[in-house]
Amino acid sequence: MRRPLAPVWLTRPSRFAGLSPRNAGAVLAALAVLLLATLLVFATPAPPAASGDAANRADDQADVMLYETIVENVRHGGPYYTVAADAMRSGDYPLKPFVTVRLPTLARVQASVPHGVVVLLLYVLAAAVALAWYVRLAPVFARTPPRIVAMALLAGGLMAFVQRDLIAFHEIWAGLFVALSLAVYRPAAWLPSVAFGLAAALIRETAGLYLALMAILALLGGQRREATGWLVAGAILALVLAAHAHAVAAVVRPLDPASPGWSGQLGFGFFVRTMTVSTALALAPLWLAAPLVGLALFGWAAWHDPLGLRVALLLAAYAVVLSLFGRLDTFYWGLLVAPLLLVGLAFVPDGVRDLFAGLSDRRRITVKRIVR
Repeated sequence: MRRPLAPVWLTRPSRFAGLSPRNAGAVLAALAVLLLATLLVFATPAPPAASGDAANRADDQADVMLYETIVENVRHGGPYYTVAADAMRSGDYPLKPFVTVRLPTLARVQASVPHGVVVLLLYVLAAAVALAWYVRLAPVFARTPPRIVAMALLAGGLMAFVQRDLIAFHEIWAGLFVALSLAVYRPAAWLPSVAFGLAAALIRETAGLYLALMAILALLGGQRREATGWLVAGAILALVLAAHAHAVAAVVRPLDPASPGWSGQLGFGFFVRTMTVSTALALAPLWLAAPLVGLALFGWAAWHDPLGLRVALLLAAYAVVLSLFGRLDTFYWGLLVAPLLLVGLAFVPDGVRDLFAGLSDRRRITVKRIVR
């Protein structure tokens, strides 16, 4: 095994340092396939574009306005489930199955405090995510410039998460809590990570996939106490969902519409599309933004740290979910993992350099027998 080269940006070599030429070639081939797969975005229909006109907000942000209406009616004393059912019924939203009705957590919290406080809480949460990730990543990079680049990439991922117009959107808050949970994760001090992960799932139950993935990885790593913590969080979510289903059933009427289902099967290109519209990549042309999504996934896998692997697997898991079950009108599921995506680009230089170094290594050890 050859000695890894000195890192470019990182303080330690990437996960791909020291690979044999054959293994390095295999990883490079996989990266090429991944980058080509991102171009499937051009075969995927785009979500309806917003007009950007404030007069058309009712059409551009119909879901957000629905949640705002529910919050206002709860603030004025209305029971959550009655208010939510009436608002969804008037907007011709499906009320079956029960998961079409959001959990009451976010609406009740927002209804209990003034709107200005809610805005402040959103900014504080976003700032906490940025600070926690700076603390986590500062020792990873050898110099100040790459640290700045990593933080700029994080800011690009948080672009949609500091918009006041989206403050009633559940995925905005859940995505920030998932990002914060990962930032504070430590194998020896996992309880805060579990707490923030549970907060995300109690706001948007689709974050339950994050709880399940973390539990599986803890079990595979032999961390039984940590796995128990994640499983307990999942059990709490299951109990809350059971109570939620009972409450929704009490307000649903026989003639209320049902969801068309979640079997869009739009493919990997749809995941790429959701990432481009959920981050600063929305400002770039699609031919550039799409491959950057693939490079970001590769970058997280290249970071030689258990957290890097966890983020890479989390992104891959939601890529599968969006590819198989997402519909054009559920593209916002991607917001649950969008905050961290672009940070993966900061690990790309070391990962790519180490792969090409491994591929070009042709040194051989020759053993000679000398007879005297």
